[in-house]
Amino acid sequence: MTHPSTEKIAPISHRIVILDVLRGFALLGIFVVNIEIMNCVFMNQDAFSQQWTSSLDILAVRFQQLFFYGKFFPIFSLLFGVGISIQLVNLKRKGIPMSFFFRRMGALFLFGVAHILFLWSGDVIHIYAFLGLCTLLLVQLKPKQLIIIALVIFLFPFYGSLFEWITAALGYQPEIYLNSYTPETIVTTIREGSYLDGMRLRIQEYKSNLAVLFVSLMPIAFTMFIVGLTIGKKGWLQDIPRGIQRIKKPVLWIAVLSNVYRVIFLFFLWETEIWKDSFWRTLFIYGMQISDTLMALFLVWLVAYAFQYSFWKKLLSPLQYAGRMALTNYLLQSFVGLLIFSSVGLQWYQTLSPIQTMGLAMGVFIGQVLLSKFWLSFFKFGPLEWIWRCISYGKVLGIRKKN
Repeated sequence: MTHPSTEKIAPISHRIVILDVLRGFALLGIFVVNIEIMNCVFMNQDAFSQQWTSSLDILAVRFQQLFFYGKFFPIFSLLFGVGISIQLVNLKRKGIPMSFFFRRMGALFLFGVAHILFLWSGDVIHIYAFLGLCTLLLVQLKPKQLIIIALVIFLFPFYGSLFEWITAALGYQPEIYLNSYTPETIVTTIREGSYLDGMRLRIQEYKSNLAVLFVSLMPIAFTMFIVGLTIGKKGWLQDIPRGIQRIKKPVLWIAVLSNVYRVIFLFFLWETEIWKDSFWRTLFIYGMQISDTLMALFLVWLVAYAFQYSFWKKLLSPLQYAGRMALTNYLLQSFVGLLIFSSVGLQWYQTLSPIQTMGLAMGVFIGQVLLSKFWLSFFKFGPLEWIWRCISYGKVLGIRKKN
């Protein structure tokens, strides 16, 4: 198969450290959010969260709402889109057939399926594999066209209605898949059930959460993929410091306005009469999703901006080790969660408070950074990155560093 046109994307001949730093940063934020869900599934969240009334736990929840929820998944998605733009131009430059890219996305999809079956139902990389192939259809478009498409996808307000129409047409009822489980039996299954029982629950939970994937995650991920592709086409990766300075003022204005809305939403809006109206409540939640995504873009800019200064560069640089092994560390976080919360490990499911889960996530991630640095001192790639590359190239590649 011939390559899509990539002549407008400037080739990258070296590894860009700030991208690895941002991947590590995204991994930390994703785990802080995911560990909350690992500790208590969506079905039980409302009742479970009501028991944590201490000042520290309330502060932890507010801190996560302000700085973590809805912020790091868009960052991870943006970086994946940037990675696609780099991969496509490198394939063309090296004369590698496009079958490489299809094998790469196919392998990523299988990693995602295995993640759901064996570790945790909240996987996103299988979505990335599908959307990665969709992004391929857009690579020949100009940056302005890409931005228009991204805005249409991002601002389209009727994904919920569209999902309901599709599921009704197909006779698919996501709500029935957890009917056989009560909040109590979920706790018993995860804490005391067999590994096979846990696998069955993960499958049913995934099928029941398809609305979250379709309505909330896929549009944001695809939007960020397209933005990442646009960044590659604009050549901003060739001179990141200059690009950061060029967009400084609009980014800061976006950050101020989006944060004003987020503070009003989180601290004042819930007690008003207008919040009780379902139409306005839906509109406000939709606005919060937009605001969170804009905050994610600001965080990307902020980390890249800070990385230009020696103090912050020294502080942030260790994140690159976790970022270079992003796939391995993403799945490793779920494996750690399985060991901590389920019957195959400590059985701590629905026992940790918000401040405890946040502290645990931070501690595990620091361990991942240290482990990744140690691993990369001997090997060129993370273990799953190496397997992914071997499948993509269709041959066994060397992994050990030469002395």
